[in-house]
Amino acid sequence: MNRQQRRAAARQAGEVAPQNLAAMQQSLEAAKQGQALFGLGRYAEALDCFDAFERLNPNVAPLYQTRGLCLQRLGRFADAQADFERSIALNPGEAETHKNLGTLHARLGRLEQAFASFDRAFALRPNFSAALNEKARALWSLQLLDEAFATFHRSLAVDPGNADTIWNLALLQMLTGDFERGWLGREARWRAPSLGLAQRGFSQPLWLGDQPIDGKTILLHADEALGDSIQFARYAPMVAALGARVILEIRPAVRQLLAGVSGVAHCVDRSSTPSLAFDLHCPLGSLPLAFGTRLDTIPLAQSYLPAPAAVQVKAWEQRLDDRLDPRTRLRVGLVWSGDPGHKNDHNRSIALRTLAPLLDCEVQFVSLQKGIRDEDRAFLVERTDIIDLTEQLTDFSDTAALVSCLDLVISVDTSVVHLAGALGAPVWTMLPFNPDWRWLLHRDDSPWYRSMRLFRQPARGDWTSVVDQVRSALLGFHPV
Repeated sequence: MNRQQRRAAARQAGEVAPQNLAAMQQSLEAAKQGQALFGLGRYAEALDCFDAFERLNPNVAPLYQTRGLCLQRLGRFADAQADFERSIALNPGEAETHKNLGTLHARLGRLEQAFASFDRAFALRPNFSAALNEKARALWSLQLLDEAFATFHRSLAVDPGNADTIWNLALLQMLTGDFERGWLGREARWRAPSLGLAQRGFSQPLWLGDQPIDGKTILLHADEALGDSIQFARYAPMVAALGARVILEIRPAVRQLLAGVSGVAHCVDRSSTPSLAFDLHCPLGSLPLAFGTRLDTIPLAQSYLPAPAAVQVKAWEQRLDDRLDPRTRLRVGLVWSGDPGHKNDHNRSIALRTLAPLLDCEVQFVSLQKGIRDEDRAFLVERTDIIDLTEQLTDFSDTAALVSCLDLVISVDTSVVHLAGALGAPVWTMLPFNPDWRWLLHRDDSPWYRSMRLFRQPARGDWTSVVDQVRSALLGFHPV
């Protein structure tokens, strides 16, 4: 609850329990603390505070709106919907709550209900920029792209500085190949509340390709996920070619892997950065903007990661030989799910059981899946024909060595596809109907990775068709 909502809550609380001022004050403090915890992303703790407030104040509409958002962040969607609906029942004239309910419906794929909720929000507030942004995202999920573009622009006409809308519009521009405007719009990510990215606060100036860097030391730092770090590390050699000494700051899991990228003088994780001396900095995700990357000028699409160390490759070959029959079948790596905390995980990850039609192919499958979920582990135990040595994978340099021992990698959209593509290894990426911007639309190849082939859902949620396409391709696959 924001300050205005807390005032309203206080008024309503006073109406409910004026005889217990001390308890009322305590419950309002719980609401205030809950809001602060919510802002910090500590949703479970925030929920406890909101629950404490509710015990004394069960009829406060703003509580259920905010607690619904908290429950949604925790993945408790049915409870979140109940809270939004309770808030609407208590105060049907609050457009924000109708927008939040519409957003939840859209997240769960209930688009008809989502549009109905957005329309109710617009009836209360015709030029509701945030609701227009969410409606545009829902239209995009149906690939009604002209309508989505128009709705994003309508949102920005109302609120030109809305960073969430600028960010989402940029992603749609990127998806449709408009990199020139898309890269620029992506810079709004630092201001977008929905992303929660914190500015690093460096005293050194930001470099976006707008000044000479010959003889300077520049810090290139990871600002998004592991896959993004791998994808954009291709720009490090280009920065070095401008005469700069390049320090690369990335997460420990990819440090050894990316330390060997050409042009990287020093590779560190974030804990080491405060002691470093450098003249300029640039987020990895801003390097395409700095170099004015267009669809036809994407650099190093063939490969840019150095070959894994021979000793690591030999060790993985031995581990596989110890578990497999003589090498008479194709060796194919499998990844079926990504980070469960990723906002789009529900759209891009699948259950291992979904891949069952592949498993009767005359192929030796090797799991590359880290963080196996319980339901997948049970299936993996049943399918002893999938070799699982992932407990011996210590970081991405190990994964790179294992990939080098395989003929092909088949994966959903995770960091492993970036790893394989950056190595130049054959990789098939299975994509949802509404894919991430980097995979574009209506093509089965990727301009980012020449060794990659894309398999797309023909309709929302249709992984069966994707697996059937992959199976047919696998039956005819012959490694180069």
